Amino acid sequence: MTEPSLNPAQTETLAALRAAARPMTAYEILDVLREAGRKAAPPTAYRALARLIELGLVHRLESLNAYVACCAEHEAAAPAFSICDDCGTVAEFTDADALDGVAAVARRAGFEPVRPVIELHGRCAGCRGEA
Repeated sequence: MTEPSLNPAQTETLAALRAAARPMTAYEILDVLREAGRKAAPPTAYRALARLIELGLVHRLESLNAYVACCAEHEAAAPAFSICDDCGTVAEFTDADALDGVAAVARRAGFEPVRPVIELHGRCAGCRGEA
């Protein structure tokens, strides 16, 4: 997949998220931009993140108010995330059947999902000693 043209702040933000071992907040990203020599204010980081989300290159983890680089192909279904509450590891996955099931339950309750977000918190195999 060819990436669209990104401005320097977007490129540096995406690189920082791809290199990170855990989700990053907008202010952590701002620190990375400043370390790279940018005179960056919070709107710079938020604009870069908004554009990267729009392009499908980054996801916002709602429960953590943090961001991760996209690491899965999921054109047909929205991604879901497993988040380890011990080590902070985030795994991205897609399962159209699971998303369809959640949407069906919501519709039966009279709710029409527009932007599904599935985040599962728990403990990863490594933290459980099963890795």
